[in-house]
Amino acid sequence: MGKNLKIFLGISYLLILISFLYFIFTNIEIGRLNDFTYYKELQSSLENFISTNIINNLIYFFFFAIIWVALLGFGSPLLIISGILFGQIIGTLISVISISVGALALYSIGNFFFRDLVKSILEKKFEKYIKLFQKNEFYYFFIYRFIGGLGVPFGLQNLIPILFGMNKMNYFLSSFFGFIPGFFIFNTIGAGLNSYIAKAENFSVIDLVFTPEIYSPILMFSVLMILSLIIKKKFFNGAN
Repeated sequence: MGKNLKIFLGISYLLILISFLYFIFTNIEIGRLNDFTYYKELQSSLENFISTNIINNLIYFFFFAIIWVALLGFGSPLLIISGILFGQIIGTLISVISISVGALALYSIGNFFFRDLVKSILEKKFEKYIKLFQKNEFYYFFIYRFIGGLGVPFGLQNLIPILFGMNKMNYFLSSFFGFIPGFFIFNTIGAGLNSYIAKAENFSVIDLVFTPEIYSPILMFSVLMILSLIIKKKFFNGAN
């Protein structure tokens, strides 16, 4: 049963990825990718499409994000996309909620079907952190989410709590609140890209980098990374 489900999840992930890429490439004029006016046309069309029925589009994004994360999809592209589509605040809210639910779904699936497999692969590598999480799973997993998961790929981040049998409510809430700072920054970058394309007449890397909507979240991200390194050193590097 576990093996069959693993095959099913793998095939499902590939189908979703292929369908997504097919949709993108069949709706993009490859020959105009070096034409900035083309991006302005796309931005305008996309903005009109989203604004005509934002509730339905939020629902579509919500379920897509849950499925994507549950099938071990990357988190960062979703954050940029949600910022582009829905803006800084709404994009942050929808991505935090949907990705938290998707991560919980992946954790539940992994814990039920693949607990032994996950432990055999990850337990030795993260052995020194297990006792630390067990002291206060909500507190330390919140910190773990806040600092970006110790550099572990996002899909694996969502499975690590299987090693110490984390409570599902604690998993969801610590993920939800831990995600907010980083997700806000990525959504701000996405919203900034959208704003730059709408306002600029010509593309310039220098103008893009020095646009307040772009350099402000980049600075925030740099501060978050420095803070994360300090927190990691204080809480995790000394784990034994």
